[in-house]
Amino acid sequence: MELGKLQQVDLREIWPHEANDFSKWLAKKENMEILCEEIGLEIQIISTEASVGSFAVDILGEETNTGKKIIIENQLETTNHDHLGKIITYASGLEASYIIWIFKTIRDEHRRAIDWLNEVTDSEVNFFAIQMELWKIGDSSPAPKFNIISSPNDWAKAVRQSQSSDSMSENNV
Repeated sequence: MELGKLQQVDLREIWPHEANDFSKWLAKKENMEILCEEIGLEIQIISTEASVGSFAVDILGEETNTGKKIIIENQLETTNHDHLGKIITYASGLEASYIIWIFKTIRDEHRRAIDWLNEVTDSEVNFFAIQMELWKIGDSSPAPKFNIISSPNDWAKAVRQSQSSDSMSENNV
């Protein structure tokens, strides 16, 4: 049996414009399901380019079972401070519980920032850093691949909350 060779496809070859191409593609139910499967959430899209003051988040959604708000910010390039600021602005403006940042490549400093945000926030606020890739074999159609680079550590957050509750109980006795 002859095997094919995986070839990575440049994201901009398929989606030249983030808002007009990628966000619209991702917001389609069948494509959002690929992301949902990877991160373990059920997301229902509310809108694309949702207003947050004078800014606009790429995708606003909610967790299907709980109604908790989810924001998705796309960046088909290497991460930058501008987008890190955007996800924090959008999260606070919309009181989002889940913040998903999708990018081509993440800088070490931004990965550490997302890890730190997950460490210092409670279990109601969760940050995901997701690398987007496209792959094909030979002349096949490109296939999307979402790679989780950083995600919330629910166990660590639960331990911190428990310790916080215990110390509050001791102080209030």
